[in-house]
Amino acid sequence: MDQVLPASMAAPSPAASSRPRLDHQPGPVTAIIFIGALALGLLFTGYSLVSDVNQAGAQTTTYVPYILLGVALLIALGFEFVNGFHDTANAVATVIYTHSLPPSVAVVWSGLFNFIGVLVSSGAVAFGIISLLPVELILQVGSGAGFAMVFALLIAAIVWNLGTWWLGLPASSSHTLIGSIIGVGIANALMHGRDGTSGVDWAQTTKVGYSLLLSPLVGFCCAALLLLALRAFVKNRALYDEPKGNEPPPLWIRFLLIVTCTGVSFAHGSNDGQKGMGLIMLILVGTVPMAYALNRAMPVDQMTQFVAVAQVTQQSLVKAAPGAAPADPRKTISEYVRTKALTPEVVPALAALAGGIGEQVRSHGSLARVPAEAVANVRNDMYLTSEAIRFIEKDRAVSFDADTKANLKAFKKQIDDATKFIPLWVKVAVAIALGLGTMVGWKRIVVTVGEKIGKSHLTYAQGASAEVVAMLTIGAADMYGLPVSTTHVLSSGVAGTMAANRSGLQMSTIRNLLMAWVLTLPAAILLSGGLYWLFRQLF
Repeated sequence: MDQVLPASMAAPSPAASSRPRLDHQPGPVTAIIFIGALALGLLFTGYSLVSDVNQAGAQTTTYVPYILLGVALLIALGFEFVNGFHDTANAVATVIYTHSLPPSVAVVWSGLFNFIGVLVSSGAVAFGIISLLPVELILQVGSGAGFAMVFALLIAAIVWNLGTWWLGLPASSSHTLIGSIIGVGIANALMHGRDGTSGVDWAQTTKVGYSLLLSPLVGFCCAALLLLALRAFVKNRALYDEPKGNEPPPLWIRFLLIVTCTGVSFAHGSNDGQKGMGLIMLILVGTVPMAYALNRAMPVDQMTQFVAVAQVTQQSLVKAAPGAAPADPRKTISEYVRTKALTPEVVPALAALAGGIGEQVRSHGSLARVPAEAVANVRNDMYLTSEAIRFIEKDRAVSFDADTKANLKAFKKQIDDATKFIPLWVKVAVAIALGLGTMVGWKRIVVTVGEKIGKSHLTYAQGASAEVVAMLTIGAADMYGLPVSTTHVLSSGVAGTMAANRSGLQMSTIRNLLMAWVLTLPAAILLSGGLYWLFRQLF
């Protein structure tokens, strides 16, 4: 597919002799593999979902929740599919423009390692994204407001991603999704007559915002420094020359470039794939809570420890803040989680919730035996308790002794294990969507990264420097549960190497990239906020 770009993006391309062949069409074998993988993924997803629902004994008198579930899953997987060809094009641009791999091989290779990255991901990023959402919508995710939230933020993210892809702009899917979440939070607060700023967890949003803000700076500076270090210590001239014709680079350089491309693809899968997982889990909790609200796979023998930790935590909190618990501790904790305003009733309410959770689990013997009518309440109590502990641990106005802090930490881990889990089939579905998306529509972003950032052709050293920095940055962010932008790190890394190499930057492209970076957040906020208001009128 030919790229259509505004006149401001037009720029001289590399010499025809060294430009990669990007118009090669996949053969029938590739098409068969693509369709086969898609069909197998859908079959496995459908079978696993039906099996989980049947094993949980979930019953319904209407098929409406399952219709909504199907639509929501398709939209969520559609977001990951778009994410695949929008973001992962950055990972393959360097190996394509240095002729290390043919384009058709590069995108399949990248798709495979995106798939693997999703499968082995930790889930920390997934639930970090969820914690940005308004607490009242998370607690009522199965309601009309909950579905409006999920549909609004996903559709807004897809629309903006497709728009920037059409223009060939490497905008960030992470940036877009965060903006969509903020938009829903602000709209929800305004629709309830509150200050719009109260609908967003600004502490968590600021933490995520710093990671998104710093990632392009890290990419630019570190890639530039790495290139300068290579020039100082590695004197092989071939590393710094433009590719000659369509010949692949020397074997060791080619190996380095392929390894870094693989690492970026794997890191992208393990980080970006989790965003879709977290939203899919919200959808599942809202539509079939009996099967997915609580981790039914937790062993029965672990329940004894769970109950013991809950009781010890309750006793520690009562000792730390003696006094009667409020009549409705869940309401008190919900208000605290929403406003972060610590009142004298919060700690006694938290103690009451901890004791109630432990008693619920003790009376039923295991999470799998919690009756359908109690599942939603137990899960909501666990979620509120976990979030309240997270905020109290950071609150300087609260001073607990070492034993109480240790008990809170242990109890939070227990309830997180019970509520923050991702079934294998969800990982497989997201992995297939992201992996197959990598193989579709990649050309527009690849051309921008490979031809339109610098004024000269990408050299082997520049490609390797940008990829190494991107791989390490995204991998480190995944370890700390921070969503960072593959697009920002990689494209700014290429720009950094061009600046360090004194190759010159195409300022029209840089301006458009900066404009996309600046506009993504407000555009996503407006889109998702408007869609949320519209869907609230419909649901």
